[in-house]
Amino acid sequence: MTNGHCKALIDTRDHHAWRSGNQHNSSNYQAVALKRIDLQPAYILHTRPYRDTSALVDLLSLDYGLLRAVARGVRGGSSRKRTVMQPFQPLLVSLAGRGELLNLNQVEHAAPGFRLAGDHLFSAMYLNELLMRLLHAQEAHPAIYRVYQQALVSLQQRGSLEACLRRFEFRLLQELGYAWDLSVDAVSGETLQADQCYLFNPEHGYESVQAPAGQWPPALFRGDELRRFAADMATGDDNTPAAASGNGDADTECADHGRSAAKRLMRQALQPHLGSKPLLSRRLFAARSISDRLPEQGRTGVILPPENNKG
Repeated sequence: MTNGHCKALIDTRDHHAWRSGNQHNSSNYQAVALKRIDLQPAYILHTRPYRDTSALVDLLSLDYGLLRAVARGVRGGSSRKRTVMQPFQPLLVSLAGRGELLNLNQVEHAAPGFRLAGDHLFSAMYLNELLMRLLHAQEAHPAIYRVYQQALVSLQQRGSLEACLRRFEFRLLQELGYAWDLSVDAVSGETLQADQCYLFNPEHGYESVQAPAGQWPPALFRGDELRRFAADMATGDDNTPAAASGNGDADTECADHGRSAAKRLMRQALQPHLGSKPLLSRRLFAARSISDRLPEQGRTGVILPPENNKG
């Protein structure tokens, strides 16, 4: 893809014009940069209606991170932009404006879109929601763009959902500076021991503690679970789990337990950054799971809650 570029043009109002008539206080006047971004690789994360025929658009771009823009006239019946502006579709976009809310002037296909369905589609929606919740507007994260694109490739190829999601979650936190050392006790600095019990703290990592006699709270993990998670994060392949022992059913049970522990671990790692507002994509996942367990005549389509159905 062709990397986009940005031009900054300075607003050059006449010096005497702004001092005459209704004078502005010179201490409050600032030249405002007009940002232009041309043919920038991007993906649409979310759109919602704006005024009569326009839409507000959140995009993940290669060189500028999260961008927010107004796409004018796209809700008209004959709008070409509307047909191009689809999620999980590699795009080239051109934008201009001042501040955080830009105008989306041009959008075109950069490559064929990703074909996703079922749980793989819902998983991709979850990735989009994470990006919108964790990224700050116009902060460059080219590595996150590439990790997102790799995740879409894995989802289209129907790789392991759990491995894909956990790897994306961890890489996202890693690129934002929130990751922790996966291999050591953060207090003692010693390598994790398989038979030891560890408490996870999102701010600094693992700490060895005495195993409780009763039921373990969610923040406690066995060392072998954490070591398996570290190995899975190091493989770089959503279809290649950590090495198995060759014991058949025992390996399967161990892998299932490891996936459950990894999911629990990453939920705790993400929670401080997501806050108390629930993720809509998780609710959709839950609704789909319930629907799949119903008889055919009892199923209904998944409908967005009214408060979120506005976009």
